[in-house]
Amino acid sequence: MADPRLGSRLKEVRTAAGLTQVELATLAGVSRKTINTVENGVFVPSTVLALALARALGTTVEGLFWLTE
Repeated sequence: MADPRLGSRLKEVRTAAGLTQVELATLAGVSRKTINTVENGVFVPSTVLALALARALGTTVEGLFWLTE
């Protein structure tokens, strides 16, 4: 289960980049379902996944995720 302290802009940044979940998943080397579960707060990404997502979107991990507390 996801940590409620984790904030995410993943969907916002992905859509602003004009990417579908499938396209981002391909760039990050994961499944579309993984992208979906991270975007919906069901799954907390590992450090490796967070770095891969940031790289694929041309931003930093801090630009995608943050702690709310």
